Amino acid sequence: MRRATSRLLRSCLSATAVVALTAGPLTAAVPAAAAGKAVHLPVLGGPRTGDDGCAKASGRRVEDTPWTLNSLGLPRSWRLTEGAGVTVAVVDTGVGQRVPALRGRVTALGDAGRDCAGHGSFAAGVIAAAPVEGSAFVGVAPRARILAVRGTDERGTATPGRVASGIRAATDEGCQVVYVASALPTGRAELTAAVGYAAAHDVVVVAPAAPDTAPEDPDTDRPDTTARPYFPASVAQALSVSDYGPGGTRPESAPEPFAADLAAPGDDVVGPGPSGSGHYIGSGSSLAAAHAAGAAALVRARYPELDAADVVGRLQSTAYPAAPPRLDPYAAVSLVLPGHRLKAAAQPAVQVAPPPSDVPGRRATVIAVGGGMLVLVLAAAAVVVPRGRARRWRPAGT
Repeated sequence: MRRATSRLLRSCLSATAVVALTAGPLTAAVPAAAAGKAVHLPVLGGPRTGDDGCAKASGRRVEDTPWTLNSLGLPRSWRLTEGAGVTVAVVDTGVGQRVPALRGRVTALGDAGRDCAGHGSFAAGVIAAAPVEGSAFVGVAPRARILAVRGTDERGTATPGRVASGIRAATDEGCQVVYVASALPTGRAELTAAVGYAAAHDVVVVAPAAPDTAPEDPDTDRPDTTARPYFPASVAQALSVSDYGPGGTRPESAPEPFAADLAAPGDDVVGPGPSGSGHYIGSGSSLAAAHAAGAAALVRARYPELDAADVVGRLQSTAYPAAPPRLDPYAAVSLVLPGHRLKAAAQPAVQVAPPPSDVPGRRATVIAVGGGMLVLVLAAAAVVVPRGRARRWRPAGT
């Protein structure tokens, strides 16, 4: 669709390791720039202290604006669209249906309404959380809807079969955007087929270009950060997304992305837990992909006539020049690109008035000049007419 031939060739390389990848755990430092006053947010994927061994609601909320909102220019984007009318499928660990910021906008397939690991709820909040009183956190597309689709087991372990089935199920449900949290080193054939199925049905598929945590190298017992193709991100029709942090760089221990199409905020990211109004903090390319999925929802809401390939192309062509290009949602929903004739979704009518110093000023000038000329004519008439009558209208000297 838009990948260079070299990308397609590289995507055919075989993975050099086969590991079981999960959506967590994620680790991150918690700087004030990311979490505002609530600088001690629990880490996504950290110790699960619920009675059932699952993630519980966080007792802390972000009060200041997270760095991601202003970095992506989201307040300006929301003047044009908030993603209303678009449904984003979250193929992940499930999405809790008791998250206040998502209330009334989550539909779950099967048992995907329960989120033990917490990652799916976090990602769904990054994509579509609405404002909640007492918190400055807001998702990228706060009026989009969420379809929760399970792509892992109860504990958060993904397999190619589960993810492929999730993509197909989300497509059959009519979602316009499918977010996949997993980056798997295996499953090329079935995940390529699943992404192709979605693309054939005009669905944008967004996936992380690397896992959130690196697998251990069996020879060194150290994290193996070597870049390699991961699926479904390495499929040509998928939008592959890498991460960066508040300082513009990636964590040193982060796995290297493989031929990412875009980069988006993915380090020190704030998001909700599986229930309650509190927040967690997490890092990883999966969270960068969640930001890109939210941006895709904004574009689909703003320009509903664009097909999936055009939406992906627009996100890439309006991105900030870098390696890889950096997501710019405001540019994606506002710029008029050369050769593109777009009809934006209906917006409130704007009354365009003439400049205040233009028409009124000219009108005043005309009235003043006209009035002055009338005064001169009347004055002249007052002098000329009596004299003309006295001379019986004869020329002087006759």
